[in-house]
Amino acid sequence: HVQLVESGGGSVQAGGSLRLSCTVSGKTYSRTCMGWIRQTTGKEREAVAADCRRLEITYYADSVKGRFTISQDNAKRTVWLQKNSLKPEDTAMYYCAAKGIAGPWNERGNYNYWGQGTQVTVS
Repeated sequence: HVQLVESGGGSVQAGGSLRLSCTVSGKTYSRTCMGWIRQTTGKEREAVAADCRRLEITYYADSVKGRFTISQDNAKRTVWLQKNSLKPEDTAMYYCAAKGIAGPWNERGNYNYWGQGTQVTVS
């Protein structure tokens, strides 16, 4: 069982930055890959970033490439999503999620563990 808890969301003006954090617990952490998935009214669910250190794979959605950066520290059991140059279109509930090592890495991936989400509002 993997438990995920997000933090760091809030309101920010366009062009600003936020850093989301996800604390991870569970004995199978080393066999999971981490991702950040967002959902907002009027848009389909979108995996914005994923990282699988076991496979040395990092994935970014086209909509956030160059602006968002995913990173993780296994020792601290924390996953971050650095979000720069934020746009109003980035407004969404952001979920930290975990999946097995098999792809795909986008929103069609089998992310079977989810946090409760953290709201990000860009105006």
